[in-house]
Amino acid sequence: MGPDQLVFLWLIISCLGVFAMTFGVRYLRNKENMAMIEKGMDPKLNANRPAPYKNLKWGLLLVGSGVGLFIAYLLDNFVLDKVSHFGHDYDSPANVPIYFALIAIGGGLGLISSYRIEKKELLDKGQPLS
Repeated sequence: MGPDQLVFLWLIISCLGVFAMTFGVRYLRNKENMAMIEKGMDPKLNANRPAPYKNLKWGLLLVGSGVGLFIAYLLDNFVLDKVSHFGHDYDSPANVPIYFALIAIGGGLGLISSYRIEKKELLDKGQPLS
């Protein structure tokens, strides 16, 4: 298979993937709306419901990811700089997984703290957690 054939194959597969994703999203949204109608709910009311803690959640997620990235940078440049990389030279990207791991850990801690803040606010107001 030559490169021109691979490009053609990739184009076909990507178009089919976009079509399948669009069809799946529309199908699942329609199924959800039909289930809401069967239960006597109005589907348009669900779409316009406010999400008061959305900005808090995104803010804490991004701050946590940023803190994780900063800690990974500090570890990579100051703590793990002199550690031998199992026979590799010091310019090799042996510490790259630390960046991904600490970004995920920081983002997860941000989401957990957002959940705790929301839970505390809802319990203080006497509202159910659902």
